[in-house]
Amino acid sequence: MTAEHKLNPFMQLLHFGYHQAMSCLFPVLIFVTLAVSKFIEVPFIPRYDLILLILLLVQVLMYKGGLETLDEIKVICVFHVIGLALELYKVHMGSWSYPEAAYTKWFGVPLYSGFMYASVASFMCQVWRRLRMDMTGWPGMMATVLLGGAIYFNFYTHHFIPDFRWWLTGLVFIVFWRTQILYTVRTKTYRMPLTLAFLIVGFFIWLAENIATFFGAWKYPDQHETWRIVGVSKISSWFLLVIISVIIVAQLKYVKANRIKKT
Repeated sequence: MTAEHKLNPFMQLLHFGYHQAMSCLFPVLIFVTLAVSKFIEVPFIPRYDLILLILLLVQVLMYKGGLETLDEIKVICVFHVIGLALELYKVHMGSWSYPEAAYTKWFGVPLYSGFMYASVASFMCQVWRRLRMDMTGWPGMMATVLLGGAIYFNFYTHHFIPDFRWWLTGLVFIVFWRTQILYTVRTKTYRMPLTLAFLIVGFFIWLAENIATFFGAWKYPDQHETWRIVGVSKISSWFLLVIISVIIVAQLKYVKANRIKKT
């Protein structure tokens, strides 16, 4: 019997769960910050400003503690900018709002909001490194960049032209139909269809969004009088956002790997 067959399934699951939990550290700390700041006020510091300061401190401590690399910090910064740009547009269009006052609020959007998107990037980078992820059947840069760009701009354009999200979702399944994620738990490598991973992560982000809105991170129009569960249709939005995240992270990983090979 080979060493691979001797692996204890429970230990494999435990090991997998540990690395998943560690990869979620930054998103979890965001939710803890949202929850605590909802019920505990700090004098002279508006809540949104306090959240921003805490999340900046968390990032510094994670980097200094070796939990995040410099490359991962750079990716997080890119996602923060991408997310903040989308927030500015969506708040302007009335899709949701941030009702509380803050010094670090720009055109109705608190600067901490970019970290909500950056936390997705943090998870992607962490789990990629911890589980030694790789892809098979990756469509290549041209197809993925064009698809990712179309998905991102559809978040803007659907306000004044038809929403193409379902067409884009169908295109995702076509473009990535051969793509699988390879991830290693201890010494055994597993695989999963990439589109299934998109759906799973999108669903859990939707759950996280319900928690975030419950603690007042932002509010949808139907949540101003009383909190309501976020519509399940939002899962499709997060599904598409996760695709953008994976495309950016994967392409950056491949670019870096190619540079290392050439040196």
